[in-house]
Amino acid sequence: MVMKMEAAGPMLVLAIAERTYSSWSLRGHLLVEITGAPCAVRKVDLRTPGFEALAAEFAPARSVPMLSVETQEGPPIRLWDSLAIAETLHERFPDAGIWPADPAARAAARSLAAEMHSGFSALRRLCPMNLEKVYEGFAPPPDEREALEADLARIETLWRWAREGWGAGGPWLFGARFTAADAFHAPLASRLVTYGLPRSDLARAYAEAVHAHPPFRRWRAMGVAERRVVERYEMNLPRGPRFGPPPRPARAVTDRTPLNDACPYSGKPVAPDSLAEIDGCVVGFCNPFCRDKSVADADAWPRLAPLLA
Repeated sequence: MVMKMEAAGPMLVLAIAERTYSSWSLRGHLLVEITGAPCAVRKVDLRTPGFEALAAEFAPARSVPMLSVETQEGPPIRLWDSLAIAETLHERFPDAGIWPADPAARAAARSLAAEMHSGFSALRRLCPMNLEKVYEGFAPPPDEREALEADLARIETLWRWAREGWGAGGPWLFGARFTAADAFHAPLASRLVTYGLPRSDLARAYAEAVHAHPPFRRWRAMGVAERRVVERYEMNLPRGPRFGPPPRPARAVTDRTPLNDACPYSGKPVAPDSLAEIDGCVVGFCNPFCRDKSVADADAWPRLAPLLA
């Protein structure tokens, strides 16, 4: 019998790469967020010695996301594939809603996730995920245009089919609850935005829902705070306006008196080099990363809200 476990410490350990660029890491994060379980995050940049060392801890894993699941039955479960992560989290947290409850919807959601996992090669090759850019004037190479257009048409077909069949009552592919199908397709939605690709009203509404989803917003804000730029994922194109809920006016500041003594996230004392003015309020944090993720999108963080009320 599968039991829903309770533990004092983190039950899950998730290893990820760059938040701005790693679409598979994003999927792992969104899947874990559905469970609501405590999770410790281990982050390392790809193509660095640190990545090889981290992968060795999750052996025989060799790609992100990597997940360790503590169990009451024996050693931790180790996973390194997003489909395997989705199914294992569904087993360990059967009431979390990883997949839709209705059998037909669940089968459809699994099919959408599996097709994303193995398909859309032109879109993924030509348009790598970049959550901090909205490009203007992107055009695929002429010999790739047909393949990209086929991927975009297929995305439209799948999203419309899911929404028309099971999407009533909410913004997600299968209705009111964000499921694993949405976790798998969220990076696709972000690519449509980043590269200004054609999208219907239905696809635009879905992209808006994804960019407003609190776990997605927090992930995106942490990507900004990491300040990591990977040139091979960047394009020399004009920039369009930011997509998604507009963030509050915010900036890092120094030599100010914060209204709080403890970091709203960690509870640790405020550090003098970690102050921010957010919508007119000076708030202190325990380190520059906490400050910068808050400056990037203050409304993404529930623990910050009381200080800005």
